[in-house]
Amino acid sequence: MEAKIESRISYLLAGIGVGAIGGLIAALLARKETREKVLERGTKSLDYLKERGQKFRESAKDAVKKGKNLIGCQCQESVESTAEGERQAYEEERREGMGG
Repeated sequence: MEAKIESRISYLLAGIGVGAIGGLIAALLARKETREKVLERGTKSLDYLKERGQKFRESAKDAVKKGKNLIGCQCQESVESTAEGERQAYEEERREGMGG
């Protein structure tokens, strides 16, 4: 009877040992798969962010270019109108000086 109990206990301990080793191996494999999935998702996210950043950069360049053109046109008009005003003021002063 004692031999049966000892035999059962040794089978139990052997089963626990095999289960523990199997569990560790499964955990290591799952850990590797998890790392691979995280790396893959991180790479996809990085690619997505790079793509969106490139699109944003292009749209920002277009907006800056349009802004510069708009400001350039307004500045050019302002310079032209200022020059015209100064020319008129000069001519008026000159006429007053001659007639006066």
